Amino acid sequence: MTKYKVIITDDEPLARSLIRSYLKDDSEMEIIAECGDGFSALKSVQEFQPDLLFLDIQMPKLTGFEMLELMDTPPLIIFSTAYDEYALKAFEINAADYLLKPYSRERFEQAIKKAKAMLQHGKSVNKTSGINNTLRQKAGTLERVAVKTGNKINVVLAEDIFYLEAQDDYVMIYCTAGKFLKQQTMKYFEDALDPTIFMRVHRSYIVNLNEIIQIEPYEKDSHLIVLRNGAKIPVSRSNYSELKKTLNF
Repeated sequence: MTKYKVIITDDEPLARSLIRSYLKDDSEMEIIAECGDGFSALKSVQEFQPDLLFLDIQMPKLTGFEMLELMDTPPLIIFSTAYDEYALKAFEINAADYLLKPYSRERFEQAIKKAKAMLQHGKSVNKTSGINNTLRQKAGTLERVAVKTGNKINVVLAEDIFYLEAQDDYVMIYCTAGKFLKQQTMKYFEDALDPTIFMRVHRSYIVNLNEIIQIEPYEKDSHLIVLRNGAKIPVSRSNYSELKKTLNF
């Protein structure tokens, strides 16, 4: 008989208990771990390599989507959440199902049936389709960025970012804790970060306006932004007039 390894991740103990009770009599599903936050879940997924992950979205430390973005090879996902606004993105990344709390046992068993069919056909999460865009907060601003460096996970608060620099298919994030390379686009950060605080001043740079201490001339008709940490950032001609308006000088 086929046995599928399952991890349950939800910050609500009652929600984990409900899933556990629904799976109790399913001989094909073996629960190998339960986690109450994104950090411990990410560690468990890396350690146990489950076939199926029950995943809440809004959790402390790391959200469900932040977790997925940091996984090298995500398992098949059944989302279990009280928020309906992420359903479309969940299916865009090939999730098995999206259980909206509260859900019935019948609805749960429908999700399990779909998951088993997908597992039998070897289907898994498609990381390239939709995860990154879903990381934006519902309000439209990104409040934190999760970055994986080796086996270590760093969560950078947006307010702690000095500036961002494009580096090929990556973005280097310079912040109070140092610098971190993120596989992401500048366009994503330009759209996701709070526009009253962050501005794209050059095709390769986005700066935190609160960190600017000086703007100085540089070569002919060009300028440099000097930040509080000493960094000097070029300003493109096309962005300089917009910067002047924003800073009112």
